[in-house]
Amino acid sequence: MQFVLSELSEQVVTARAAQRPVYIRGGATRQFYGEPFPDTVASGLSWLDISSYHGIVSYEPSELVLTAYAGTRLSEIEQALDERGQMLAFEPPRFGEAGTLGGCVASGMSGPRRMAAGPLSDFILGTKLLDANGNILRFGGEVMKNVAGYDLSRLLAGSLGTLGALVEVSVKVIPKPQFEMTQVLEMSEQQALDKCQQWRGRPLPLSATAWQAGAEGSLGQLHVRLSGNQSAVVQSSQTIGGESLREDIGAAFWCGLRDQTHTFFQSRPLWRVVVPPGTPALGVGPTLVEWHGGLRWVAAPAAHAADLRQQVQAVGGSASLYRYTDRVPEQGVFHPLDPALMQIHRRLKAQFDPAGLFNPNRLYSEF
Repeated sequence: MQFVLSELSEQVVTARAAQRPVYIRGGATRQFYGEPFPDTVASGLSWLDISSYHGIVSYEPSELVLTAYAGTRLSEIEQALDERGQMLAFEPPRFGEAGTLGGCVASGMSGPRRMAAGPLSDFILGTKLLDANGNILRFGGEVMKNVAGYDLSRLLAGSLGTLGALVEVSVKVIPKPQFEMTQVLEMSEQQALDKCQQWRGRPLPLSATAWQAGAEGSLGQLHVRLSGNQSAVVQSSQTIGGESLREDIGAAFWCGLRDQTHTFFQSRPLWRVVVPPGTPALGVGPTLVEWHGGLRWVAAPAAHAADLRQQVQAVGGSASLYRYTDRVPEQGVFHPLDPALMQIHRRLKAQFDPAGLFNPNRLYSEF
């Protein structure tokens, strides 16, 4: 693997000398996310393919820590964890067999368990980053308390490779739940949001919720997943009520939601709207609700971007254009930042990548 890393470093140094931008890819399963790539011929860009830098470096089940090269497939990591009864707590979308650990961290996406377990960034213990000089920078380590000051490893989660190329990641893992059940209840969106708020204040082993509207004129369905020891889950299912799904059917539903193979994710354009808990129904278009109401997937025309974002911002949230087939709105894919936050982003970019080499314009067109 050292030879592969040397080749990647050499490629970066060569691109910088030629003043060519470098775009990073692993399994190429998340390239739809973010601002569109430029035309490869016209821009003369270089691809930095991390997929060849793969493999699990170390795994200590008793310490709940796994370290792997960034090009390692999530399927390989999850197989190793499953053999020891463990899992990635944040349930990242895999987007098929080719999805990698580096792409997972760079995109910063968490799955259905996010509201119960916490975001992906909370589980990043350490990283190694290939910078614009071809050097390897190391942040964090392989234990929970190893950082004095700001934890730069977490900063890389969701940075879309704009600060450099992730080459190694250490993550905290958790034991798999002993038992899980899925309850289904019929109700409106607002009723589902109210219920989720009530349940959050009670000692229930909720690990995921998802609501989607039914056919025209009918109520929607709220799916509720309970995870923990069997007696607590069964007792809580009676408190929640509704119909209990067969175990395989429930697992298939959450897998489809996690990997975004659920039919709702075929909507184009598709907005990813994040709002504070307790935010009422927005009424902005067909909606799939996750994270107890904190995440709303909305199918709305890109032409309505300004109005949608204004409404979402008024409740303290943000709206990003997640999937699209036509033009990107003038405000860009991601929710516009206020000037102070944009200034921080620019300073970070200047500190990590002063030459503007890595993934230019993929996060914001300003850098």
